[in-house]
Amino acid sequence: MMCINMKITVKKSFQDFNYNTDGYEGDGTEDGKSQDGSETLPYIDESPTMSPQLCAPQGPDGEAVSPTPPEGLPPGGDIEKGLEMKKLVLSGFLASEEIYINQLEALLLPMRPLKATATTSQPVLTIQQIETIFYKIQDIFEIHKEFYDALLPSIQQWDEKVTVGHLFQKLASQLGVYKAFVDNYKVALETAEKCSQANIQFQKISENLKVKGPKDSKECTTSISMEALLYKPIDRVTRSTLVLHDLLKHTPKDHPDFPLLQDALRISQNFLSSINEEIDPRRTAVTTPKGEARQLVKDGFLVEVSESSRKLRHVFLFTDLLLCAKMKKTAVGRHQQYECKWYIPLADLTFQTLDDSDSCPSIQVLPEHEIEEMKIKISVLKSEIQKEKKAPKGQSRVERLRKKMNEQESWLLLHSPTIPFRIHNKHGKSYLFLLSSDYERSEWRESIQKLQKKDLQACVLSSVELQVLTSSCFKLRTVHNIPVTSNKDDEETPGLYGFLHVIVHSAKGFKESANLYCTLEVDSYGYFVSKAKTRVFRDTTEPQWNEEFEIELEGSQYLRILCYEKCYDKSMLNKDDNEIVDKIMGKGQVQLDPQTVQSKNWHMDVIEMNGIKVEFSMKFTSRDLSLKRTPSKKQSGVFGVKINVVTKRERSKVPYIVRQCIEEVEKRGIDEVGIYRISGVATDIQALKLAFDTNTKDILVMLSDMDINAIAGTLKLYFRELPEPLLTDRLYPAFMEGIALSDPAAKENCMMHLLRSLPDPNLMTFLTLLEHLKRVADKEPVNKMSLHNLATVFGPTLLRPSESENTKGQHITSASDIWSHDVMAQVQVLLYYLQHPPISFAELKRNTLYFSTDV
Repeated sequence: MMCINMKITVKKSFQDFNYNTDGYEGDGTEDGKSQDGSETLPYIDESPTMSPQLCAPQGPDGEAVSPTPPEGLPPGGDIEKGLEMKKLVLSGFLASEEIYINQLEALLLPMRPLKATATTSQPVLTIQQIETIFYKIQDIFEIHKEFYDALLPSIQQWDEKVTVGHLFQKLASQLGVYKAFVDNYKVALETAEKCSQANIQFQKISENLKVKGPKDSKECTTSISMEALLYKPIDRVTRSTLVLHDLLKHTPKDHPDFPLLQDALRISQNFLSSINEEIDPRRTAVTTPKGEARQLVKDGFLVEVSESSRKLRHVFLFTDLLLCAKMKKTAVGRHQQYECKWYIPLADLTFQTLDDSDSCPSIQVLPEHEIEEMKIKISVLKSEIQKEKKAPKGQSRVERLRKKMNEQESWLLLHSPTIPFRIHNKHGKSYLFLLSSDYERSEWRESIQKLQKKDLQACVLSSVELQVLTSSCFKLRTVHNIPVTSNKDDEETPGLYGFLHVIVHSAKGFKESANLYCTLEVDSYGYFVSKAKTRVFRDTTEPQWNEEFEIELEGSQYLRILCYEKCYDKSMLNKDDNEIVDKIMGKGQVQLDPQTVQSKNWHMDVIEMNGIKVEFSMKFTSRDLSLKRTPSKKQSGVFGVKINVVTKRERSKVPYIVRQCIEEVEKRGIDEVGIYRISGVATDIQALKLAFDTNTKDILVMLSDMDINAIAGTLKLYFRELPEPLLTDRLYPAFMEGIALSDPAAKENCMMHLLRSLPDPNLMTFLTLLEHLKRVADKEPVNKMSLHNLATVFGPTLLRPSESENTKGQHITSASDIWSHDVMAQVQVLLYYLQHPPISFAELKRNTLYFSTDV
């Protein structure tokens, strides 16, 4: 098995992988070296994306035929066939387990005689060397022998009642032994290599270990090196995780095995995540002409601000230097190469802050509405591509659409990051990168600082050395493509669209009391976006937030949680707009597995980060369920009740809830960064909703005590839950037509006439909200909320039609529907009124109509 020495997500067809008796068949050598002979360190691939085929049954030509259907068990489908598939998966895994046990046994075989000679006058190895090389192998062997002996009879006496989940759950619970093995792996390899060089007898033993073949195999034994065998346990954890995915795919949800296998998979994935964070990430060595070993630690695509414009760069962090490169343009068919733009020896690298430089380039940030409009265009293109794929002759157009989508996604990737990452060469220039998340910035900074703790020598590369190093980047890179949808296979998961409800419960593991808070991020269109923030828990080592947030997902696959210590030092706060001065205490991420998240129940989990544990729960609501306007059964409240019913009961022109929320936001939330965009705590919002619905006397006290984002969220929820939109279902088609008019005078007459046509309570409420949003936008330099941003937040809420009779039962067919042309038009309608000079209710009603439209 080739040592996969970089963390990659492998996406191939079933035919590219064969589930044989030695796990997944790769395309490489049997030892832990890459094909060019350079040494590697283990890096476990935790992404369960290879869906192997089993080696039983074969086609007429002897080729393996995959019994694994691409879709797994059909809903309410053939349970018997599913269980047969499960047996095939288990049989294949059992066969590979037998080989693995034989490999471990072969590794243990020389250990006993070596220990026996260690106490004689002529030892081959010392006791300490033996214990280092064979560390934990005996324990791993016993765990798998017990697992194999328990699994074998289950498969031999197979029927639908057989359960194996408890065996996999027990196996997963013993992964701590693998953790100890991985921690020791590098030292074990180095010790074995030194002993081989020093002792010819041990060299002969370690180069030619005999592994027994399977019982039914014609081959009795095969020879294999100790180095290759020492890699097998690292390889095995990933294999077990992949098998768990296939077993779940072919296990009915009501089978007793299902929750046990799910639990085993969760434990395995969490284990792999923690191991991947801790493994020394140096992977493949590059030897320079001087014979120095230089290894790649990390690489990725970053946006550099160069000559006041944004450039996409591929940045490579080696053990002794940081290299910034761009892909050369090459002729068709020519091998692609990188061109070095600059490099800094790590010995000379410092992280520049604004305090020690006055000459930093200013960060050009595009208005958010341009970013949102590009997202809409991309989603429309995605939808068109899906339609064309189904058309008889749509393939040629699909390629054109893909190319266009690639250009637009690349534009988005280039223009969306705003968080500065400044790097300075003590003897030269400063450089500025822009990242979309503080998470990435922290990862780059930590990786560089970890290397800088070593005794580094400043280096100057000759042009030849620089050329050799830059040429090697193409082969060494671990991140191959810019993260855009058009670079992914169609089979890859499109991510989740809808609303993720997250409760951040608590955190522990802090050594000293601090002012602590968490932020939540999800990925969207290839980059991560901050979506919510808990309140600051003052002066504690065990914060208890218990705050719930509703986060909108746009094709998201990951949730990140970052834990910060709040900075109250006023001198630190005079940073540029996008600088985050609070200290990151820990960070971590979880994959949003649709199977786990989409159940109706809350799913509790823990993220471990630098010794800190953050406990949280989450559940997911699909967009078609969460956006329905459902009238309230209790007409005595205000949520889900028609606006004219509420104003009549209150004897008011504008509902009390709207007036009070607006007043509170203007009193203490108008300077809040991201007001109306950042989610409020869902439990606070629900408490306010209940208070308004029951007309609680303490409502004003509650409002003054409540976090301002919760009040903003309550106002948005009120408009979202109206049984029909504020601008009414009846007028919706006319608003869509009016905003599309190109003649300014015709558009003005039409849009004003439509406002006159609204019922008085709707019109008064709309005009009140309009003036409020304009006052919020006046503070854009402070709160970062422009008219465009506010139109994006409120447009669909005020205009999206309620579910009509002819659309009932229709579910959203594609993820792209959420950013449809309709949404774009809804945003534009509100933006038109926000950009319009002040509109007076009295004047609007008094003015003569010069232009009318049927509504």
